[in-house]
Amino acid sequence: MKRLSLLFVLLASPAFAASGPFFSLRNTDFVVTLAFLLFLAILVYYKVPQLVGGLLDKRAEGIRNDLAEARRLREEAQEIYASYERRQREVKSQAADIVANAKREATLEAEKAKNALKVSIARRLQAAEDQISSAEGDAVRAVRDRAIQTAIAAATEVLGKQATASERSAGIDKAIDDVALRLN
Repeated sequence: MKRLSLLFVLLASPAFAASGPFFSLRNTDFVVTLAFLLFLAILVYYKVPQLVGGLLDKRAEGIRNDLAEARRLREEAQEIYASYERRQREVKSQAADIVANAKREATLEAEKAKNALKVSIARRLQAAEDQISSAEGDAVRAVRDRAIQTAIAAATEVLGKQATASERSAGIDKAIDDVALRLN
């Protein structure tokens, strides 16, 4: 590498562009070439190219380490992202199950409420029918009692006009005997 760079330095020197004797200290091109070569010799003597190469190698190694770290972090981020996506799908599935379960329970509760309402209505209808039957029975008894009272009053009036006291007494005794026979 050293030989190749020296060859390029010599070929690219401005000495070929100058006129007159080249190897003279009065030729500025020659002096610039000597200064340049001296500068390069000092750089080589103090191992500047190796230091620069070492720095570049160290920098390249740092970049490689940074890239490896970036790849590791990217893979880690992808794993975390995938786990969050899985968790999101699980949560959506659980939410759908909860909604379906709530709908099912609401339907069951609605059916229970309908059945309870039907039973309540049936009980109330039965209670109303029982009240109506009871009221009918009370009305029939009241009408019967009133008819009996009216019949007794009419019979008393008719018998009072037609029968004598002894016939009335005999009729009462006969009625008492009939009642006694029917009750036993």
